[in-house]
Amino acid sequence: MAKKIGITETVLRDAHQSLIATRMPIEDMLPILEKLDKVGYYSLECWGGATFDACLRFLNEDPWERLRTLRKNCPNTKLQMLFRGQNMLGYRHYADDVLEYFVQRSVANGIDIIRIFDALNDIKNLQVAIKAAKKEGAHAQVAISYTTGPIFTHEYYIDYAKRIEETGADSICIKDMAALLTPYETYDLVKAIKSVVKIPVQLHTHYTSGLASMCELKAVEAGVDMLDTAMSPMALGTSHTPTESMVAALKGTEYDTGLDLVLLNEIREYFMTLRAKYIKSGLLDPSMLATNTKALIYQVPGGMLSNLLSQLKQAGKADKLEEVLQEVPRVRKDSGYPPLVTPTSQIVGTQAVYNIITGERYKMCTNEFKDLVAGKYGSTPLPVDDEFAKKIIGDAPRITCRPADLLQPELESLRKECAQWTEQEEDVLSYAQFPKVAADFFKKRAEKKYGIDGKHADAEKMVHPV
Repeated sequence: MAKKIGITETVLRDAHQSLIATRMPIEDMLPILEKLDKVGYYSLECWGGATFDACLRFLNEDPWERLRTLRKNCPNTKLQMLFRGQNMLGYRHYADDVLEYFVQRSVANGIDIIRIFDALNDIKNLQVAIKAAKKEGAHAQVAISYTTGPIFTHEYYIDYAKRIEETGADSICIKDMAALLTPYETYDLVKAIKSVVKIPVQLHTHYTSGLASMCELKAVEAGVDMLDTAMSPMALGTSHTPTESMVAALKGTEYDTGLDLVLLNEIREYFMTLRAKYIKSGLLDPSMLATNTKALIYQVPGGMLSNLLSQLKQAGKADKLEEVLQEVPRVRKDSGYPPLVTPTSQIVGTQAVYNIITGERYKMCTNEFKDLVAGKYGSTPLPVDDEFAKKIIGDAPRITCRPADLLQPELESLRKECAQWTEQEEDVLSYAQFPKVAADFFKKRAEKKYGIDGKHADAEKMVHPV
């Protein structure tokens, strides 16, 4: 029986997040949106993840305006975003009223599918987001943060998949952010999860270790329903399997995607011009396109690898990279084996750097690492050893409930804080996640829109907030 495989195109979000630090501006997307909309993708992954932060911080773009532009120019394709559960798109847990409002505005502005994940695979941190997405009529897809370690058996993933389905998710994504999957492991894992859930299963994996295409092909044979790919000029390396190659591989088989290779190659030509531009400007480092199997040895995602090197260079200790890479798995073990994905990858990685450059393990600990050990991000896959926890946080209390249960509603207080800059109702959500960055953006927006000559009644107040 023929089974058409759905393709989620990542070129507008995760591909450029992985290769050029999320620096693709909307003006580079606009000329090709009409053609992308004609392809017939299962979805276009185009928002969320780090795009929100990058729009405000580096591109001087309103992320909400970007979403509305994408929606207007892609009326026929489902738009998909990545959402970090109770972390939303920021780096802390937010109160439920803020999360629910964020989901409501995301769907109102054009999002159809919300891929929700938690860095610790703690189902408690996903429940409100799933319920909010479904209330707004969006497709709630829950991603399993895939990793390796003593606890991460097929039984672990099967149990988590069952709980995801029971919580009300519409589909499941196996999210292999660090490119740790191997082809035959992929086959067995997909087969195992498909045997216990009735909802569709999608695979998201990166090319870092050079295995992504093989993993996706084995996933298809095991019964996966959808795959994440990227247009070839923005594929490979720390990005994804090339879209055209996967479409060609499945063409004429029972899994045929039904997508048009001729149209895809027209789209490819456009992204080749962007690729050349990004290489020339230095945004795209060709070394990012190389295979690196260190991911399989240290379980370190590609983006985390470059971040560690950057931290060491700033400390004048670039020669210590190998020691830090060896320290990462040890820190991960000590802290309950968290999967290495935002924000836990940054937390574990930075602590590993501190352990090496100070010459004494845990002599200095970041506040975020202390919070991880204390349970402020949720329950770690394995409990943190009591003696170790005492060493890190002393007699401070350890949290076992859902962290957001300890938060008071905060939407109204946030509205008051940013009222002087607000021009649209979504501004409070930008401010909630990145207060200083958003405030700076709002000031620039006011200057550009109203100038500083007082023509607009509120201009002086907006440009020079009290």
